Amino acid sequence: MAGWRQAIELAMSDEEAGKLAVIARSGSEAARRVKRAQMLLGYRETPSFFAVGQRLGAHHQTVQRCVERALADGPLAALDDRPRPGKEPTITPEAKAWLVSLACDKAKDHGYPHELWTTRLLARHAREHARGVGHGCLAHLVQGTVCKILNQAEIKPHKVRYYLERRDADFEQKMAEVLCVYRQVQILKKAAKSKKPGKPMAVVSYDEKPGIQAIATTGPDLPPQPGVHPTFARDHEYKRHGTLSLLAGIDLLTGKVHALVRDRHRSREFVEFLELLDITYPAQTAIKLILDNHSAHISRETKAWLATRPRGRFELTFTPKHGSWLNLIEGFFSKFARSVLRHIRVASKHELGERIMAGIKDVNRHPVIHTWSYKLAEAA
Repeated sequence: MAGWRQAIELAMSDEEAGKLAVIARSGSEAARRVKRAQMLLGYRETPSFFAVGQRLGAHHQTVQRCVERALADGPLAALDDRPRPGKEPTITPEAKAWLVSLACDKAKDHGYPHELWTTRLLARHAREHARGVGHGCLAHLVQGTVCKILNQAEIKPHKVRYYLERRDADFEQKMAEVLCVYRQVQILKKAAKSKKPGKPMAVVSYDEKPGIQAIATTGPDLPPQPGVHPTFARDHEYKRHGTLSLLAGIDLLTGKVHALVRDRHRSREFVEFLELLDITYPAQTAIKLILDNHSAHISRETKAWLATRPRGRFELTFTPKHGSWLNLIEGFFSKFARSVLRHIRVASKHELGERIMAGIKDVNRHPVIHTWSYKLAEAA
């Protein structure tokens, strides 16, 4: 007849008990570590395998093994699984390095129509060519193993992350010129508050937003219904009526937006916008424009029209190439697209143009004076 199971004395320091208590209450620790910490703390309070197991919903032998492990390796070490021997790895470090170097190439460079590798394609290529380069251990390579090897090397050859190469040799100089204009706007704002008279000037941040689609629905939108569906319901099919371009400039001193809606945004449309500004501002006001390097802004037609204006009437400051983010109007376009143009549906291009101009009019009812602060101190 088997003897009674003897209670094992489990000794642990207060520090160890405190760490176990934190783990036992944790919501982010692995479930096995939390369970084992609860077992050790429960056994410390009540040295009975059966009682602890019954309270925690575990078999008493599981509690016993956990306690015995704590006696042998320490209470904290008992929370983790012992390392298992497993099978010796068959893929050599050299084979892994070859696979990683292969992943750093493009799939098209190895005769495939794919631009980039997929893990499945990479595994197939490795199986077909590994023996020929002396890595026979990859002859039966599977997609899952490819993923593990690439993860270890922190390589993701199936993804593309875009970067922007600066192709303007005078980027810093042109950026400084734009920042100087913003600095001048700041000075003009302070002068306006102090009511000090100065030379009248307007600073306009200008750009075009092309390709605004006039899209019509083929069926009526269904409004939300409480308890039925919470959103507007819209037919997936739609009809295109073409696109429009929004030519807009925001006055950085007043926040007013000047805008035109046209089918295109060529030199003649840009000159038309300049004529709008010329009419809007008094003749003695100098108009400074911040704009990008679009061909319409530097065309012969544009230069010819500017030559007809009085000297000092218009002054153009160009953002550097790939530096359109320096233009404040871009933020206005983003907000306009996320509010007025979001999910917009119209019956015609004419209706789209009317709604865009109505949106501009609504903005001008409560104009927002934009302020540029990035690197502005450097332009002082």
